[in-house]
Amino acid sequence: MDNSTFSDQSPLPRYSVIFALLFMVSINEISVHFGGRTLFEEISFLINKQDRIGLAGRNGAGKSTLLKIIAGEQTPDSGEVTKPNTCTIGYLPQDMTHQPGKTVFDETASAFTEVQALEKKIAQVNEQIATRTDYESDEYMQLIHDMHDYGERMNHLGGYSLHADIESTLLGLGFERSDFTRNTEDFSGGWRMRIELAKLLLRKPDLLLLDEPTNHLDIESIQWLEDFLKNYFGAVLMVSHDKAFLDNITTRTIEITMGRIYDYKSNYSKYLLLRKERKESQIAAAKNQQKYIDKTKVLINKFRAKKDKAAFAQSLIKKLDKLEVVEVDEEDTSSLKFKFPPAPRSSRLVVIAEDAKKQYGDNLIFSHVNFRIDRGDRVAFVGRNGEGKSTMSRIIVGEEKCEGVLRVGESVDVGYYAQNQAEILNGKLTVLETIDEVAKGDSRKNVRAILGSFLFSGDDVFKQVQVLSGGEKGRLAMCKLLLQPHSLLVLDEPTNHLDMRSKDVLKTALQQYDGTLILVSHDRDFLQGLTNRVFEFRHGNVKQHAGDINEYLRDRKVGSFRQIETEVPSLKSQVTSEQPATSSQEQVAREENKQKEKDLKHFQHQIARTEKQIEKFESEIKAIDEKLSNPELYQQTVSDKDFFSNYEKLKKQLEEEMKKWEELQSKLPV
Repeated sequence: MDNSTFSDQSPLPRYSVIFALLFMVSINEISVHFGGRTLFEEISFLINKQDRIGLAGRNGAGKSTLLKIIAGEQTPDSGEVTKPNTCTIGYLPQDMTHQPGKTVFDETASAFTEVQALEKKIAQVNEQIATRTDYESDEYMQLIHDMHDYGERMNHLGGYSLHADIESTLLGLGFERSDFTRNTEDFSGGWRMRIELAKLLLRKPDLLLLDEPTNHLDIESIQWLEDFLKNYFGAVLMVSHDKAFLDNITTRTIEITMGRIYDYKSNYSKYLLLRKERKESQIAAAKNQQKYIDKTKVLINKFRAKKDKAAFAQSLIKKLDKLEVVEVDEEDTSSLKFKFPPAPRSSRLVVIAEDAKKQYGDNLIFSHVNFRIDRGDRVAFVGRNGEGKSTMSRIIVGEEKCEGVLRVGESVDVGYYAQNQAEILNGKLTVLETIDEVAKGDSRKNVRAILGSFLFSGDDVFKQVQVLSGGEKGRLAMCKLLLQPHSLLVLDEPTNHLDMRSKDVLKTALQQYDGTLILVSHDRDFLQGLTNRVFEFRHGNVKQHAGDINEYLRDRKVGSFRQIETEVPSLKSQVTSEQPATSSQEQVAREENKQKEKDLKHFQHQIARTEKQIEKFESEIKAIDEKLSNPELYQQTVSDKDFFSNYEKLKKQLEEEMKKWEELQSKLPV
């Protein structure tokens, strides 16, 4: 796939211009199969200019694979991806390798190789113009022309504002100006991922492919990215398990399920409602169709042996043969099934901090921190990235040291899920080997069953960790945590990479967990109902709040984390302003459903009335046929001069009612 930069010197063929005006990328009958499993089966859709598309589907449905195929990093078994030669694509995967040896600013600027080359050329030409005196020579005039051409190209690429753009992008993604001169290897994997995101956004490709872009962002950076993507000139196709992020950006949702796709012109929340309506509509249509088939078969069996009705019966048979059967989508009901082992009893004191302080060189993270966590407490750590939540978590589990006192109580067994837990798994081991090497005692006998609870079954357990998706790695890391009972769980952003369904299962398991819990998360919906204390990390201090996350937000007199971490109350007004449109759409949908129900009842009433008429005429004709077959009654029956005309009239009325019944069945709304 050609991801080359647009060049003014490359005129487009006429058909390419038309292609570019209509849409940017076409996915044509893509199929992917592996391990006896179908991931996609001839799926097709278009990506139009300025589309904002969210990919939906459970972990392992193929969302990341589809992004790789569109980016040209993976080839499908069949089908193709087509785009104009001028269309550029930028891809941010979940996992990537990072190159050390450069500062944050220089690494970000490396995205602009052409601009950097032009800067060198302009500097060289400027030096020659400043030193030469042959103003009338052809060589001097060529230098002037070159300078003009280089300047035009630099302007087209936005090179003159490049340094300002790099600075604003890095600041928007949470970096401080003091970070610009630090080496990239000084930063965690999450922060290095932000550098890659900055490079991608600054390149300004026509199509952005983003795979879980918010996993390593705090709320302030997520807000900045939302605003950036809303106003982005190109198209965006992304995978995210952040419902609010999807709702605020996307206007289209493509669901991947059981090898198929369904395209909805709506954001994620509206898609959930439409998907439910689609399934209900399919079930209703299938039931109505089956009723029609059953009744038609009854008529066929009744009339196929009668000479005068054989033709009618054959016409019904042909119609059944041509009938397109309504299919109800098979639902993917696979989900995590697990609960944490019962927590061993620990000492009453679980964690205590007295005048704790943490500093990296001149960078003070927090100081004068005092708190106590007792057995059974459930604590949420909240605050901006860089305020010390993850650092405090690592100190508690013994991975880092601090000044002052931070001590874990006696007989406290700590289980730790790091924010980058999925990244530190051994990629060369298989799924089974990863779990088998930490399983002990009775759990070794149940390794396959445990993996099955985390959706690793069959040949999936023999996959190497390095080929797993981000969501699959997250599930595997969580599975490791369950192999031993812990009296204290410290979970740092455990929902990263987990789909909506898996997040719900994890939340349920944590609600049932009977030990002490410390939870770092930016997800208010996930935290709700899980904790009874909140520690807010802010400006080098840790402030404690009693109650759950909602009580904490009420204490802070805000409605969301976003307002706390950005102190910008604009989101609420944006959401409020969108309410009337959403309500209006829902009202229209309700009115349409009411009309459908009304039409359905009307047709069902007409069908029932027609069936009664058919039964009536059939009963009358049957009575006459019995009289005609009885020699004693035959003469008496046919003596009436209007007998035969009435008899034929009954048959004609029966035939008309049958046709009417058939027409009504075909028009029955679904």
